[in-house]
Amino acid sequence: MKFSCLMSLYKKENPAYFKVAMDSILNQTLLPTEIVLVKDGRLTDELDAIIADYVERYPKLFKIVAFEQNRGLGLALRDGVLACSYDYIARIDTDDIAENHRFEKQFAYLEKHEDLAILGSCITEFSTNPDEPDTVTDLPCTYDEIVKFSKKRNPFRHMTLILKKSAVLDSGNYRDFLWFEDYDLWIRIIQKGHKVENLSEYLVNVRADDEMFARRGGWKYLKQDIKFQKFLYNSRYIGVVDFEFNCIIRTIIRIIPNWLRVCVYKNKLRK
Repeated sequence: MKFSCLMSLYKKENPAYFKVAMDSILNQTLLPTEIVLVKDGRLTDELDAIIADYVERYPKLFKIVAFEQNRGLGLALRDGVLACSYDYIARIDTDDIAENHRFEKQFAYLEKHEDLAILGSCITEFSTNPDEPDTVTDLPCTYDEIVKFSKKRNPFRHMTLILKKSAVLDSGNYRDFLWFEDYDLWIRIIQKGHKVENLSEYLVNVRADDEMFARRGGWKYLKQDIKFQKFLYNSRYIGVVDFEFNCIIRTIIRIIPNWLRVCVYKNKLRK
């Protein structure tokens, strides 16, 4: 199958992490047909130099979409999807490490399940050493399990997904929804009647240090969290009981100290 890889990056990306993530894609047993890089605003000279080096080494592989101003992940990915040449789009992030058989595993499954609009996987997480994961995250795999799970929590990990461009566009594409760009899209794809699944295998090793958990706390994040719950409720995806329960739990998690939030995520929401 021919497919695109889609990555968005901005000036605060860690260049070393970016190179490791990109090399994990270029070392796949099944290589993408193209890699679409969205430069969401002007980058640092170091990041631009790394991109230029990759483009020079793989001139026919990369497609660069550049914007002068940083507009946020949702809008960057929206235009990135439109720039992708193929119906299958593999999402990759700038600081995570894909297992070298990730695409081979996913597309072997998709060849037998061509009706899927989303195919993700489970993940391992590490804070310092990618060869020594701290935790694993198991996710629901079947469509029914995913729908049930999605009423409480995000049923996918963005960096693991293969998306069908036609289904993404049919569902309205990504939109500007700070910190919830992905979850927002999955719900709309499900509401449109498209089929979605996860593989039970761990195909991506995700960087998850204390800084990542700190970003998931605070009043600004809580405000966006409640806004997303209102979207679920107003679109009739969840009822009033789920709405109230979700808001209470999220309020607690967002306002507790970060050391305690790390404990909750690692001991209650992970393995």
